[in-house]
Amino acid sequence: MDDNKELFESMPVSKALAKLAIPTIISQLITMIYNLADTFFIGSTNDPYKVAAATLAFTVFFVLNALSNLFGIGGGSLISRMLGDGKPEEAKKVCAFSFFGAIFVAVLYSVVCLIFMTPLLNLLGASESTIGYASSYTFWVVVIGGIPAMLSLTMSHLLRSVGYANQASFGLGMGGILNIALDPLFMFVLLPKGQEVTGAAMATMISNVVALCYFAFTFFKLRKGTVLSVSPRRVVPGTRYIGVIFSVGFPSAIGNLLSCVSNLVINKLASGYGDIPVAALGIVKKIEMLPMNVGMGLCQGMLPLVAYNYAAKNFKRMKETIRKASLSGIGFAILCVIVFEIFAHTSIRIFINDADTIAMGAAFLRINCLATPLMICNFHISFMFQAVGKGPQSLLISSSRTGLVQIPMLFVMNAVAGLYGLAWTQLISDGVTMLVALILYRNFVRKFVSAR
Repeated sequence: MDDNKELFESMPVSKALAKLAIPTIISQLITMIYNLADTFFIGSTNDPYKVAAATLAFTVFFVLNALSNLFGIGGGSLISRMLGDGKPEEAKKVCAFSFFGAIFVAVLYSVVCLIFMTPLLNLLGASESTIGYASSYTFWVVVIGGIPAMLSLTMSHLLRSVGYANQASFGLGMGGILNIALDPLFMFVLLPKGQEVTGAAMATMISNVVALCYFAFTFFKLRKGTVLSVSPRRVVPGTRYIGVIFSVGFPSAIGNLLSCVSNLVINKLASGYGDIPVAALGIVKKIEMLPMNVGMGLCQGMLPLVAYNYAAKNFKRMKETIRKASLSGIGFAILCVIVFEIFAHTSIRIFINDADTIAMGAAFLRINCLATPLMICNFHISFMFQAVGKGPQSLLISSSRTGLVQIPMLFVMNAVAGLYGLAWTQLISDGVTMLVALILYRNFVRKFVSAR
């Protein structure tokens, strides 16, 4: 950790943020590309049922990302704060507990998905035309590949918490690039025609296993010079921090889980209009991952800097980090809105050449993208609260965005405005949430920072 002390304490904020955020953004974009690659290659079959099935199954897979935040964000934030407070031995206990906690939860989730796969996918909106494809994707990516997928994400957060953003990003990026390479091999060469969804899932699973092997090697190599520990003997002592870890990790996980529930509701309501709207909305969600992943990369790069300097009581440096990260994310989001409004049809056509899906997807994209700057602002404020250990504030922002506001509005807008009303709910929910987030942030600055 001594090698990274300058990064956290004295390096110019813009340079320190760039050193942590740029590799993270790159890995986020590569992860986005390999998620898009599944949709692209499956969409090249011009079968909207296969695209719809992958969209439904991806919701189940996305839960793993939410659960990894429980230990990765929760444990990582606490590790950074402990380092800022000069408690490296306690940070090792937190790291070990987070590592083995992630394994336990991944196993539990994979077993649940195996036992309840068919009713779960039916709940998500699977039809007779999509259930077979969706089941195959879920089996390979979640049931077989759930542990490596979740553990890789958790370990990347833990690496980033001690300043090793390059290593964290390389592992995720390598897995993403490998997935892109393996997709066409498994989909169009190794497996027979009609098994493209299964091929994409197998490629994803293998890529996650390779990424996990890299992270295991990296942890082993860095174990003596950092607080990165996976020693089983530190797990029990680390349980004393379970409340602190979950107070931060739980809001992050809930935010992602509520996004899954929101997608479930959207898919279920959209499936009432047919399978093509589900496919179109699925493609739009994938395209919107561009500004979202850049914003998330900035947030994840910002988090350890904010956490460390908050614990070290360097509030000026902490606020400067938050401000520069937020402005960068919102600026990029506005640029994306302009591009999506102009090139909506072209963006959808990249993934599928079905005229009905393109027309519907372009209309959805032009509506949905309007919420992007507000969404990025909400993410940054939520991550700031996670960094300083203020779980209740982060939970309120996360639950307001996709739970308290968006999910009820989906039913209201569907009843009032029909299919296209579903697309407008994102703008409404992010607008309301931003007002809540700004009030919470103002109160935090006044109470916890300015007073000192």
